[in-house]
Amino acid sequence: MNKSPLLALATSFLLCIAALAADANTYQVTGPILELTDTKIVVQKGKDKWEVARNADTKVTGELKVGAKVTIQYGMVAQTVEVKEDKPAKGAAKATPAK
Repeated sequence: MNKSPLLALATSFLLCIAALAADANTYQVTGPILELTDTKIVVQKGKDKWEVARNADTKVTGELKVGAKVTIQYGMVAQTVEVKEDKPAKGAAKATPAK
């Protein structure tokens, strides 16, 4: 039995699943670079300035320089989460224990 078609189908399936998973929390912004440092890239999108953090793990294709038009793929990840206790509404009577 020739396993090549089955292997190609399985590989395609896995690549599609990976692409869908990556898109769930991935966004992009495109525009010219206004400012560039080792820790951030500032891009003009319409009238807005978008500041995106970068680090040593950021993959760059081509030469980054002010004025270059770029498309940046980025994601948002929670760094901390603090749960707040619900406060009773003003004027609400305090619950009394049943006797």
